[in-house]
Amino acid sequence: MASASSQPERFGRVGVVMGGWSPERDVSLRSGQAVAAALASRGIDVVSIDADRDVINTLAAQHVDRVFLILHGTGGEDGTIQGALELAGIPYTGSGVLGSALAMNKLRTKQVCRDVGVPTPAWTMVTDADSAVSAATDFGFPVIVKPIAQGSSIGVSKVMGNEVTQAFALASQYGEVMVETFVEGREVTASILDGEVLPLISMSTSRVFYDYDAKYNDDGTHYECPCHLPDDVTATIKRHALTAFQAVGASGWGRADFMVDAENRPWFIELNTLPGMTDHSLVPMAAQAHGLGFGELCERILSATLDTVATEEAMAS
Repeated sequence: MASASSQPERFGRVGVVMGGWSPERDVSLRSGQAVAAALASRGIDVVSIDADRDVINTLAAQHVDRVFLILHGTGGEDGTIQGALELAGIPYTGSGVLGSALAMNKLRTKQVCRDVGVPTPAWTMVTDADSAVSAATDFGFPVIVKPIAQGSSIGVSKVMGNEVTQAFALASQYGEVMVETFVEGREVTASILDGEVLPLISMSTSRVFYDYDAKYNDDGTHYECPCHLPDDVTATIKRHALTAFQAVGASGWGRADFMVDAENRPWFIELNTLPGMTDHSLVPMAAQAHGLGFGELCERILSATLDTVATEEAMAS
């Protein structure tokens, strides 16, 4: 059982905002329920809120003092609700408007990372099936076809050959589409908490790639933490993770995903500013390896909202 917080009253009433209206709604609900239970076990006054487009009024009606955001995807991870909370003057966990919006857009994030020296696989934007086929042919198979503004691998396909048209049709349901060179190797993730990179995790699956089901539903997915990379490779991934996180203006906590090729070269794939917190999720695994239980991790994330209030009060005085 998680130990109680030593000063739970300092947080006031905490709204754990989950659900929302993105394709990642179900994962968000699972994450939110876990976070709410963990905070409550530490004596913190928690109310669970399934977000809709009237969520700010709901927070006011519930007399919420601060918000633990655990929304995923559109509306929750892209700066939208962050902007609404800023206007309402309600402190919240995680990245602000700019960091959230930039990190959610895979194209802009890759452009920023390239400019600050973080290696990322070659890519091109495509507007129709023909341009997708042309891009894939130019890169050489396999390639990744994906929407630029979704998480949890929704709409993503690893394409081995003549399935490009179908992959484009799937990805385009979720907005603009990118074709990206596939890096053969190990998938490695770097969780970030308060400016520190937690132990790295390597994931492997019998599926075609580490897709939605491998992430959330497949008990056969294998996780390795620590992931036994050479020390210099581990140090490089951690440095790149922090560089990417800071370059897009992210803050608080998050996760940077990489592929490590056969020559042990890490390639940045994407940033997640509101990662999952389910029983299959990676940030809690990394925190556990770092000596942080789930309840303590949730409280550490929430504690950043106290710093926000202190900063605002100092600026106002």
